[in-house]
Amino acid sequence: MVKGIEEKPVTEWLSARVDNLESPLTFELITGGHSNLTYRVSDGNGRKWVLRRPPLGHVLEGAHDMVREHRLLSSLNNSDVPVPSVVGLCTDSEVNGADFYVTEFVEGHVLRDQDSASEVPPARRPGVGAELIKALAAIHSVNLEATGLADLGKREAYVARQLRTWLRQFNAMTSRNLPVIERVHDVLAANVPEQHEATLIHGDFRLDNCLVSTQGEVAAVLDWEISTLGDPLADLGILLAYWSEPGDKFLPLGDAATIYEGFSSRHELVAEYAQVTGRDTSDMDFFFAFASWRLACILEGVHARYVGGANPEIPEEVELFPHSVVHLAERAAEILGV
Repeated sequence: MVKGIEEKPVTEWLSARVDNLESPLTFELITGGHSNLTYRVSDGNGRKWVLRRPPLGHVLEGAHDMVREHRLLSSLNNSDVPVPSVVGLCTDSEVNGADFYVTEFVEGHVLRDQDSASEVPPARRPGVGAELIKALAAIHSVNLEATGLADLGKREAYVARQLRTWLRQFNAMTSRNLPVIERVHDVLAANVPEQHEATLIHGDFRLDNCLVSTQGEVAAVLDWEISTLGDPLADLGILLAYWSEPGDKFLPLGDAATIYEGFSSRHELVAEYAQVTGRDTSDMDFFFAFASWRLACILEGVHARYVGGANPEIPEEVELFPHSVVHLAERAAEILGV
């Protein structure tokens, strides 16, 4: 029995949507914890799919919306954005206790640490950054009307709304006195660059939310749960906030694939994005600071939910979060000069 999967009803549901399914199916948890749960599903003929469902414990209201994530993937199937093909969505809680959706399985590596980084040879690693920027640029050039995503979210004042949301979330979840969070928030709120356009944005675009081939190509962009419409430069800022370099004073999430030989620098990512998209990236220091502060707020909330009993065991990486929150907020302050 795999936790989070009702094998018999899920098998029946998938059998109705996939021709010649060879049961019994096997289910293997690929990723889990504080994000949506992702399972590899295999049948007797060796065919594979991916099933996504919400976490088992307490989650933020409005988060982990399977219907929304399914809608995004379905809408992007015929775009230039690399996403898995969708098999189906289930909103009948009688089947598995919660909404879930299934996609085709895409081969690729999640590059998260030194071990996974070794899946891509050093000579191929410089191309990974360029491939990520190519995928990000594709996201930001999606035709919202043609894909039916024009009503996905509010378009205006994206950063200002994010600042309000995450400060509120931080204050609701934290039990610590961290004046740097309020100080950085106030400086950011007073200096938001003018938003010149609204595009589809991923909202959590980073290396380990993509599947990368051994050749360094992006095979699929995953984890669309907080995608919306907004300022595309904020998306690039998120990539920078997660992207560690060998000379960094600290690593927000511990070991990082990108500190090893061959990966691009943050400066190179920004230069590549400017070249590919033609967008003005002169305000990227602001967006890097904003994304670092935002990530600090997110990590504080994740840690608080674990401590509050959402999960019985706190993973090693989550134990680092209180330390990372302070460093991320201080990094944002340093970038802003406050």
